[in-house]
Amino acid sequence: MVASDSFAEFLSDQLAPLGRVTMRRMFGKTNVFCDGVMLGMVRDNTLYFRVDEHNQAAFKEAASFAPLNYEKQGSTIDLAFWQAPERLLDDPDELVTWARIALSAARRVADKRPLGVARKKLKPQRGKVKRTSGTSSLTRSKRKNK
Repeated sequence: MVASDSFAEFLSDQLAPLGRVTMRRMFGKTNVFCDGVMLGMVRDNTLYFRVDEHNQAAFKEAASFAPLNYEKQGSTIDLAFWQAPERLLDDPDELVTWARIALSAARRVADKRPLGVARKKLKPQRGKVKRTSGTSSLTRSKRKNK
């Protein structure tokens, strides 16, 4: 389940020192973004932070919990998001510290991703005419050239 409105608002307020924090609901989870980079996810009002090989040592305490996962074709797929200890929700400074570490990992992941992967645009197929307002763009461009 996605984060409740009150939990999402709480996280947005607590993580505000990081930058512009936004929440986006997708695939039954709430994704936590800072300045357009996804640093965490929330499922059932439980916060998970992004991990990579560089920050796993800093998140040693979180390693004792199961990572965020989902079921696919009868098997469990673990994601690179580890559950934040609940005590962080009572300690805003430490929550922000952990979030900064997760944000660094999220930026490293984003930097590795080739440009345009997330926003691949479809190109018109060859031989097809794009129609606008009942007139083909081909016809319209011929009129302009006259």
